[in-house]
Amino acid sequence: MKYFSLQQQWVLFFIALLILGILIFKFYDHSPLPPEETVNEIVVEVLGEIQNPGIYFFKSPPGLREVIEKAGGLEKNAQIDLTFSTEVLETGTLLTVTKEYSQIPPPPSPLPPEEREKNEGPLQKGGDREMKLEEIKIRIGRMEANKLLVFSIPLDLNRVSAEDLCLIPEIGESLAQEIIGYRQKRRGFQNIGELKNVKGIGEKRYPSLKKFFIVRY
Repeated sequence: MKYFSLQQQWVLFFIALLILGILIFKFYDHSPLPPEETVNEIVVEVLGEIQNPGIYFFKSPPGLREVIEKAGGLEKNAQIDLTFSTEVLETGTLLTVTKEYSQIPPPPSPLPPEEREKNEGPLQKGGDREMKLEEIKIRIGRMEANKLLVFSIPLDLNRVSAEDLCLIPEIGESLAQEIIGYRQKRRGFQNIGELKNVKGIGEKRYPSLKKFFIVRY
């Protein structure tokens, strides 16, 4: 059997290390991992006098004009000037576009009522003919609780109803009433942490429930 000298053994050892290093360098991905990106989309629902009612998503808080345009614009013959609107909408917002009519008196006429009726037709009581003015109004509210929960949007602890509380896992009718009773007694929650003071929640159930709520004043 042929034996290698000590010098030869060291040479073979370094060659093996070199080959191992080359293999590691070749097959190991040295590129840095990209930072984990968390994209929290803004969810807005639009209903009413709109071309395409529905729920829309935005990468950043949108303005009224941006939301209306994404929903296809207003219904035909409906107009509203949103050029100078600075309203910025948060996630969970509900926009309801309505068409309303208001009665406005006509400008004063120099003709006597008899002449006006002869030329323009019958007048209303008082001798005037009121005109209808069409007006587009946009009401800003909150989406329904069941929709908010679908999109993991927390409910306002100071406004949520007992019925909507029952939509949350681990909350039944009795616990919902305890939450409402505590809110009424304390005249509202000051922070989410107060949930721990509600009978039936405590420190044990609080961690799993706190994510479903926010507190608005």
